[in-house]
Amino acid sequence: MLRITDLKLPLDHPEEALRAAALERLQIAPADLVDFSVFRRGVDARKRTAIQLVYTLDLDVKNEAEILARFADDPHVRPAPDTSYHPVGHARQRPKLRPVVIGAGPCGLFATLILAEMGLAPILLERGKVVRERTKDTWGLWRRSILDPESNVQFGEGGAGTFSDGKLYSQIKDPRFLGRKVLTEFVQAGAPEEILYVAKPHIGTFRLVTMVESMRAKIEALGGEYRFKSRVEDIDIETAADGTRQVRSVILAGGETIRTDHVVLAVGHSARDTFEMLVRSGVHVVPKPFSIGFRIEHPQSLIDKARFGRSADNPILGAADYKLVHHAKNGRSIYSFCMCPGGTVVAAASEPGRVVTNGMSQYSRRERNANAGIVCAITPADFPGIADNVLAGVTLQRHWEAQAYLAGGSDYRAPAQRVGDFLTGKPSTQLGEVIPSYKPGVRPTDLSTCLPAYAIEAIREALPAFDTQIRGFAMGDAVLTGVETRTSSPMRIDRGETYESLNTRGLYPAGEGAGFAGGILSAGVDGIRVGEAVGASLLGVELAYPATRSGSQSTYG
Repeated sequence: MLRITDLKLPLDHPEEALRAAALERLQIAPADLVDFSVFRRGVDARKRTAIQLVYTLDLDVKNEAEILARFADDPHVRPAPDTSYHPVGHARQRPKLRPVVIGAGPCGLFATLILAEMGLAPILLERGKVVRERTKDTWGLWRRSILDPESNVQFGEGGAGTFSDGKLYSQIKDPRFLGRKVLTEFVQAGAPEEILYVAKPHIGTFRLVTMVESMRAKIEALGGEYRFKSRVEDIDIETAADGTRQVRSVILAGGETIRTDHVVLAVGHSARDTFEMLVRSGVHVVPKPFSIGFRIEHPQSLIDKARFGRSADNPILGAADYKLVHHAKNGRSIYSFCMCPGGTVVAAASEPGRVVTNGMSQYSRRERNANAGIVCAITPADFPGIADNVLAGVTLQRHWEAQAYLAGGSDYRAPAQRVGDFLTGKPSTQLGEVIPSYKPGVRPTDLSTCLPAYAIEAIREALPAFDTQIRGFAMGDAVLTGVETRTSSPMRIDRGETYESLNTRGLYPAGEGAGFAGGILSAGVDGIRVGEAVGASLLGVELAYPATRSGSQSTYG
């Protein structure tokens, strides 16, 4: 197979034009092209009056060697890489001590799948509920202001990504095409096939629910076991005379002990009680940067027109997104995070007495508003008490979430402010043209009490700057809703070449909560890598793809 990259055609090109363009690019006769498929289709919208589709094609051709020789100096014509997944191996029998995976988000899901495919009968522990029961509990907060701390946007089958835009793209390095494995499994579980080739695939919440159920059925058919409402309260770690530490079991909140010497820790970025338990247990943990800010909402039509011009209604383009960055005079970086076209702002709290926002879209992306986080990057130097508390980032998050709860009226409404009022430092008493989508509702107020002064200053500077890139971004009636604090984990559990904790054998930190992923795709990929590492250990084979000291990291959004 050959691969052609960077093949550009007009947005409105006829279907047959793609084959003709491939023939012209390779300078071959029609009879020499046996077949072809689209590996990726992107959009080049830099010129709104001449938007182009950018293709990567895989082609089955005659005389492949001759064509490659002719294009030896052309980086856009190369042999197609092998994107299929190759397992580490397969167990002859189930191990006496089964591997345990903690957390049923995308990372834990794929770690469990990989272990099940290797015949290792993993046990998946999830503190929350099955996805449909969890959905009902989540609606309980959105509709009735009733928070279940164990079943919400953060906790339960599918993880936090279940209630999101369902983005399936990432900037991680992926030389083994593990992301392709993630996407292929999703398609087999019911996702639309287009996620295999569009440049920015997404699924949406409703489809994610059924996909998560389908993957559970596959894992169970392969010998894996799910246990819901099974919060891990402690991990038993044995310390040898030489100081070596080894996992021996996990202890559930109900008192049950599960013996195991391989634990995948894929708990997500909001499992704060688990983080505290790890610190008490002496597991090597370090603070890491994350970001805090607000959600901003505009009419989706404004974003579409600004990005696509007269092509705004083209069905191939769909609802427009954006990605913005501003470096403020006070040294802070402000950027858009987890942009959700045609979506809603949702309540994402997991602890009583706190307000947290996030963004969500359905597959159609047809809601009235566009929303995104507008967040300020912070580092451990900004965490009060960091010298004495490795989890000071959690303390900071909790403080501003509690401030938002108070500013919203102490009933899980979120504090909100018109952009025009925010920029002039005037509290909002009512909202305007843009109707906020957040449920259970918002309270117009002054958002300057909901973030540190340096973040407020930098965001006030950034919004007019963003308006120069997207006309209308700083419109007076756009709505800011607070607060966005769960952009990524506030700490990292460092790991070595075998993906194990630096000081605790048998403990495999993974995914977003451990600081090694940022979104559904990168979390799934990290789950595969860690699942392979556990499998290699149990099968007694050498790990073919060791990690760097801190593994791979990315920023969600």
